[in-house]
Amino acid sequence: MRAARLLAAAVTVAALAAACSQDGVEPKRWAKTVCAALTPWRAEIADLTAKAQQQLQAARTPAATKTNIVDLLAGAESASEKARAGVEGAGIPRVDDGGKVAEQFTASLSKARDAYGNAKRAISALPTDNAKTFYGEVGKAFTTLKDEYERSAIDPAHVGPADLQKAFDEVPECR
Repeated sequence: MRAARLLAAAVTVAALAAACSQDGVEPKRWAKTVCAALTPWRAEIADLTAKAQQQLQAARTPAATKTNIVDLLAGAESASEKARAGVEGAGIPRVDDGGKVAEQFTASLSKARDAYGNAKRAISALPTDNAKTFYGEVGKAFTTLKDEYERSAIDPAHVGPADLQKAFDEVPECR
């Protein structure tokens, strides 16, 4: 009987200790890590987008355009995966619904990565023997990319509880 009470008391203490301990990453540290992953990604995506626009304007042949655009989309896909891995590596913020918030960020980057990959595969599959058809299909692929990318967007300033939003506002890496 006494052993049962001691066991019950030990289980209760362990349960209370688990309930009181907060696993996860302090919000400012999490925000800093997330922004450190997102900042170079955004810059690289902007650079790749500008290069893609230049490639389309300076296109000499559909085949050369295809090669350049596929390479640029592969770079965007890779950069998105690198950012997703960086955000995933940030862990889970120690806030209400921290797991959900972390998942929203990684899911958003996964969708962006997939949007670039889908565009890359679509353009890779295009024949280049008819320039008008090729460029028309490239335009469609970029419209789809834009739509998929916009659906993936997440704004750190409007995600999660107030203490996490405050952390994003205060951390220099997020400005």
